[in-house]
Amino acid sequence: MFANHKYIAFETIVVKEVRRFTRIWLQTLVPPAITIGLYYLIFGNLIGRRIGEMGGYDYIDFIVPGLIMMAVIQNAYSNVSSSFFSNKFQRCVEEILVSPVPNYIILLGFVAGGMARGLAVGIIVTLMSFVFTSLSIEHVWLTILVVLLTAMVFSLAGFINALFANTFDDISIIPTFVLTPLIYLGGVFYSIELLPAAGQWVSALNPVLYMVNTFRFGILGSSDVNIYWALFMLVVFSAVLFAVALILLRRGTGLRH
Repeated sequence: MFANHKYIAFETIVVKEVRRFTRIWLQTLVPPAITIGLYYLIFGNLIGRRIGEMGGYDYIDFIVPGLIMMAVIQNAYSNVSSSFFSNKFQRCVEEILVSPVPNYIILLGFVAGGMARGLAVGIIVTLMSFVFTSLSIEHVWLTILVVLLTAMVFSLAGFINALFANTFDDISIIPTFVLTPLIYLGGVFYSIELLPAAGQWVSALNPVLYMVNTFRFGILGSSDVNIYWALFMLVVFSAVLFAVALILLRRGTGLRH
């Protein structure tokens, strides 16, 4: 298969995925924006006034990067997991797999679609944040790199979830029992410096902590973790999850009935 043919196949999958979530934007883009807006209003503005400062910043300024990252994570994950499983359920994925398109192109197409939705929601909630606070980005390129890597990691995780899922209920199990606890305990609403030593050690095992804090460093210039180590972990997570997803796809895991 020639390179231009691979690009056309990749572009086709990405365009399909983007059209899928933009066509129903009232269900995919508006609800997360409203949810994060309520976080801004209640936790950041109303409760934040009583809390005062966190990590040397006004509380609302401190939580905004974490809330943006939370929106990116949830939407990148849910887009790929729901989309690929829907293709499995409707037997559309079989048509893709029997085509001469390489498996890595298929994987990249779905992941890029998930990243697109995650980034779209991230941009929306970032623009909304200016209503409540006047943040400026300290390290622009680092911020962009972190949000891209994070969206990629959770798009890949969503793809793996979709491969193993047998019912639509299986799609919601991981976000409910794994993803949500990781996000809420990942330093979105607090600095891990507030925790006792044992709590900090446990938090250090949470991958979301590194994503949130690196993104916070990009915006505020402050972090609870080593930035270089966090970036290294993000790259490793991306590479490992991509390799796992590609191996599972080649083996046909969850695709044979």
